Amino acid sequence: MHQGVTISHRGNSYAIGSGQGFYGIWAAAAQRSQPPVEWWPQTAEGWQQAWARFASIEAPGAIVAVGPPPAPPVPAAPRLADTGPADTGLADTGAGLAAAGQPPGKVGRLIACALLAVGVVVGVVGLFPGYLGGASLAQQADELWPHLLYLAAWSASAVLLLLPAPNRARVGALLAVGASVVTFGLYFADLGAVISSGTRIAGTGLTLTMIGWMSCATGSLLALGLSRPGAPGRPRDRESLLAMLLTAVAAIGAAIAFAPSWDSYTLSTSAGFIQSTTAGNAFANPGPVIAGDVAVMVLVVAAVAIAALWQPIRLGAALLAGATIPLVGQAVSALILVREPVSPLQFGVSPSQARNAGLTIASGLTPAFWVYCAFVVALVLISARMLTNPAPEPASQGQARFVTAGAGAGPVPGSTP
Repeated sequence: MHQGVTISHRGNSYAIGSGQGFYGIWAAAAQRSQPPVEWWPQTAEGWQQAWARFASIEAPGAIVAVGPPPAPPVPAAPRLADTGPADTGLADTGAGLAAAGQPPGKVGRLIACALLAVGVVVGVVGLFPGYLGGASLAQQADELWPHLLYLAAWSASAVLLLLPAPNRARVGALLAVGASVVTFGLYFADLGAVISSGTRIAGTGLTLTMIGWMSCATGSLLALGLSRPGAPGRPRDRESLLAMLLTAVAAIGAAIAFAPSWDSYTLSTSAGFIQSTTAGNAFANPGPVIAGDVAVMVLVVAAVAIAALWQPIRLGAALLAGATIPLVGQAVSALILVREPVSPLQFGVSPSQARNAGLTIASGLTPAFWVYCAFVVALVLISARMLTNPAPEPASQGQARFVTAGAGAGPVPGSTP
């Protein structure tokens, strides 16, 4: 923690106190060199907001007084042009906090935002040249729409990073990181196709798309480091533990259902011959492609597990949403592909032979796909539940000196707890 910081109360995961011109919340194990996780102006209103936030993210009954009470509010400094609303913290509020070692202001966020913007622009350009085998992503609706979803997630993250409210920037950082982590496996699978088939199938679109991904991933990691949006923690109670387990089950289920064949085909001829077959099994591909698909499954489970443990839980919802967006994109791709006409060449039959035999091909989706969709929908609902998660109830009577019933307010600054 910074010099001149006074910690007044601690819990299992966080601590609250005051610094030069601000009230802040720190991770309980933070070093003196680390900035606060969140911070507010040193006013009476700022303290109430800081305490309400502290009480909502700390384990009930774990808050104890460890030092002198917070310093009384100081007169508010003149508001600078870049200062956001009072309830959004002291991000970018001038040299006073910069001297106190507060998190970087707009410069760092602008760099991260620029990297995301460059990645999105390059990614959009990459939709039009040849991607794999000469065809561009824009020519293949089943490939185009998932990539548009990825680009939309990174674009939304860039916009959130530009907003003055610190929590919006934290949401943007986590959203971008979640999307970048899972899409790494998907793009690696595409590179695996190039490795196994030779560089002759790789197009300019693939190169541009990979450059765009690297720019977005770098920007998201930079934004994450600058915004410090909390960290994974242990479940606070049985309800939190149950929610974490359900989230893990949904993630593992989606990862497992990602591997089997999703596409089913029924071939019939005028002579009455009927044959059914499936396609799309992840483990029927060449080795490098399998490595990419396995990376997707592992990264999905890892990202979702971290999101389920994230504190504050509402920010964990942003990480979970970012990781879920690529999964939604894969489902959309399959639904679009099943509506496309199927060429008999896919089954080693020429169009003329198909006409002579009266061959018709009906496409559909296997039960594994619908199981996958069910788990993805569960992840979406869990993310929404985490986002709207109500704050914990005020502390019990034994904690009444720290939290007043009904108001969620802490001890008055300058008073003895």
